[in-house]
Amino acid sequence: MPLPNRVDPFGNLFADPARGLIFGNRGGRFHRDDRTLGARRWVSRRWICCVLEFKGRHRKVWGAGYTELFFLDEPTAFAAGHRPCFECRRADALAFAAAFPGEQGTARRADDIDRVLHGLDRRGKRRHRISIDALPDGAFLTLANEPDAAFAVRGAVLLRWTPSGYTERRPRPHEVTVEVLTPPATLGALRAGYQPRWHPSAEE
Repeated sequence: MPLPNRVDPFGNLFADPARGLIFGNRGGRFHRDDRTLGARRWVSRRWICCVLEFKGRHRKVWGAGYTELFFLDEPTAFAAGHRPCFECRRADALAFAAAFPGEQGTARRADDIDRVLHGLDRRGKRRHRISIDALPDGAFLTLANEPDAAFAVRGAVLLRWTPSGYTERRPRPHEVTVEVLTPPATLGALRAGYQPRWHPSAEE
């Protein structure tokens, strides 16, 4: 049976055999010795997303180390509150930090970014309402008539999220206010030009 180590755009953990493109963690180990979950869903504010392979390292998933998590792609990880890792994805992390909102001319360090993102209420998914016309590519949202479904903004279309990929493309509406899952500061980085890693199904 697959472990409940997949993460959806709402930040929820669930079990699914499909493998995503992005791997990450929430600052340490919160799974139990029998590889099940208790009430905890994070350890520290360092919520990162990583590459699946790095310097030939091998890990036993949900072993003695931190709790490994998997995401369909980077927009999904961003919606769940994560940011690029400064070790295995240093170039991406530096680009994200440069695009992350902050005082002009001031470098954003990992701790600074984590402090902003961790300011969200980790006990539940905090959503915010924005005009859909103001959203950059890579933002995740919900629609009023489908509150349990997550859609990613990509150009003139919305992509319906599933654990194995994006399964539906529909025209992006205009002049409507929607509930957004992606944190405001991450939206700022996307608006400033950070290019997230998309699942191949987003291109189809």
